[in-house]
Amino acid sequence: MKNANKFSFVNPKRTPFYYGYVVLGIGSVGILASIPGQTVGVSVFTDPVKDALGLTRNQFSNAYMIGTLISAFFVSKAGVLFDKYGARFVAFFAAFLLGVSLLMFSISVKISTFFKSIFYTDSWLVPFLIITFLFFCIRFCGQGVLTMSSRNMIMMWFDKNRGKMNSISSITVSLGFSCSPILINKLIDTNGWQMSWQILAICLFIFSFFIIQFYRNKPEDFDLVPDGFQKKSNKEKEKEQNFTLAEAKKTRTFWMFGLTLAFNSFFITGFTFHIVSIFAGQEYTKTAAIAVFLPISVIAIFVSTLCNILSDYINHKIYLYMMLVSGVLASLGLLLLSNSIGVYLLIIGLGLFGGLFAVVNAVSWPRFYGRKYLGSITGKVMSFLVIASAIAPSLFSYCFSFFNSYSFISYLTIPFLLFLIVASFKVKAT
Repeated sequence: MKNANKFSFVNPKRTPFYYGYVVLGIGSVGILASIPGQTVGVSVFTDPVKDALGLTRNQFSNAYMIGTLISAFFVSKAGVLFDKYGARFVAFFAAFLLGVSLLMFSISVKISTFFKSIFYTDSWLVPFLIITFLFFCIRFCGQGVLTMSSRNMIMMWFDKNRGKMNSISSITVSLGFSCSPILINKLIDTNGWQMSWQILAICLFIFSFFIIQFYRNKPEDFDLVPDGFQKKSNKEKEKEQNFTLAEAKKTRTFWMFGLTLAFNSFFITGFTFHIVSIFAGQEYTKTAAIAVFLPISVIAIFVSTLCNILSDYINHKIYLYMMLVSGVLASLGLLLLSNSIGVYLLIIGLGLFGGLFAVVNAVSWPRFYGRKYLGSITGKVMSFLVIASAIAPSLFSYCFSFFNSYSFISYLTIPFLLFLIVASFKVKAT
């Protein structure tokens, strides 16, 4: 790639150690930087923002759904841009635009008031449309492009040690994601939700500079090789297979793994988005509800560390079934949440699911389909995840509105998981 080091003072060829370790560190930070665009980051803002804009819970959830669904269409296109231009520039624009979107979010009430005065109306539709557009921006830039490009970049720099390196990244990301609701909630309590978004935006602008300095697309751009080992022999190169997106979509593996990851996105998004409301029915305070993320993250970190290390050696079909069983446990936990056993099942299920997600969503795709078209393949999978995360808050919200309980969503999720379990029997061992 021409000008692979443009605008940067850092040259990977001159570092005294393999530059992939720098990529590992900065890429992990990049995934953490997407938190303001992730459900775990948005959920803490849900109640104060919807109240400030005069929206009901269902209206706010629908805005989130529509904005996220629209972003899903563009995420798959961003995967093609990743293959063409690399992680460096794609991640830079994603981080910078995410910061701009957060600034707009911080003044969304003023924007809403301005347009209401222009059109001489006090309709809820005005803030609804504004918030829908802003949700599109942060979901596309944060959950979609910044996450995908950062994770894929790490995978591009490693091959034989891909699982081991991803275990280190997963620990960092899991800790960051689990702590973020507590930290953001404290930030809001101290500074208010508007100022909190502005602070996060400034952090993203600063990080954009570091992306240009330290993000690098692939080792081959600098005459380096994955893992930092000696170049592969011709026989090893011949064994490498690089599937196009069209070829990958013809395999059962692509759909079973993709749909399982999408379910993870659906369930965790719905649960996280309404976590305060879900546990309020069990007489949990807001602080106690958010604290549930801690034991979930402890389990997730342990599982992701172990399974990442083993992923270099074992059949990934095992992980697929472990994820599906974890989903069943989490669904049963939500169904039985009125009993103490439900809380434990929910924590264990989400912990296992989250830990395995960190492995499969990063390591499995380059192992199955190679690195050459990794952006377009993972971009398509990311669109599944984004669509699932878009639908979840509204379905959870309507479930609560009609049945006065979130537990009934399990009557939809459990049959779907059982279908995936049966359909996965013929997935080829890889």
